[in-house]
Amino acid sequence: MADVPPIALSCGDPSGIGPEVAAKAWAQLGARLPFLWIGDPRHLPRGTPHREVTNPAEAIQVAGSALPVWRQDFAAPARPGDPDPANAAGVVAAIETAVRLTQAGRARAVCTAPIHKKALKDGAGFAFPGHTEFLAALAGVRQVVMMLACPELRVVPATIHIALAEVPAALTARLLSDTIRITHTALIHDFGIPAPRIAIAGLNPHAGEGGAMGGEEIAMIRPLLDELRAEGLALQGPLPADTMFHARARAGYDAAVCMYHDQALIPIKTIDFAGGVNVTLGLPFIRTSPDHGTAYDIAGTGVADPASLIAALKMADEIARLRG
Repeated sequence: MADVPPIALSCGDPSGIGPEVAAKAWAQLGARLPFLWIGDPRHLPRGTPHREVTNPAEAIQVAGSALPVWRQDFAAPARPGDPDPANAAGVVAAIETAVRLTQAGRARAVCTAPIHKKALKDGAGFAFPGHTEFLAALAGVRQVVMMLACPELRVVPATIHIALAEVPAALTARLLSDTIRITHTALIHDFGIPAPRIAIAGLNPHAGEGGAMGGEEIAMIRPLLDELRAEGLALQGPLPADTMFHARARAGYDAAVCMYHDQALIPIKTIDFAGGVNVTLGLPFIRTSPDHGTAYDIAGTGVADPASLIAALKMADEIARLRG
């Protein structure tokens, strides 16, 4: 591991569970999977062994005995469960630092702890619906795809952080085509699946039931899937979403593309609430994140589960190895 850069972990909202799960992840992983925590050391749980570094490469030597920290000074201390607008700019800067280090080859992947979008908007004028869209802007790419992954299931929502009422208008043929293509490419290069099988959910109940419950499947989704199949993509659907996620159905595909946020996230959070990982596909760098939020209700209590963050760090490491 001596010549392999660490993973850059942005601190997320310091009033949430991000600092706690970072400390717990380091305690479990240590030198076996070194990562560099980017944040204000004052925000770490009291007594966390840590050491500030000025070169990411130092994290490899430090990780065996202390959490390596890239110091990012924040304006205020952290109050568990009570986000401070004064710290919003620091949260954004930590993400930007993680991306900058990774783009420069000084870190091999970005992993992000949870943020609270309203807190960032109130305190820093954050203009993005979430991490995914912000990272796309930092990378200068037109479209990225959010995948949620666990050992039993990979899901991709075609539309993400928008109101349900806005989904039908936002779900264009171009958006769905790009989402499927990006997912297909990532399954090959980031997950080592040479011939991916992708299941596509319908938008409406029973996938429209022949137009009786909605016409998007007939008018746009099915013709698009036929075009992509003609190009050689192995696609199933459009399928009724309520029958796609039981164990036998999941065995028939490598990823499921869904039409909106909850259609994708409800099944994976039901199957593996603690171990799901958020992966951003289509970026020029690797990015993963735990599939949970800031959990203000338990911040500072010491009971936060680091399983999802550990899974996110491990997935970032696996993707980096596959990319070589």
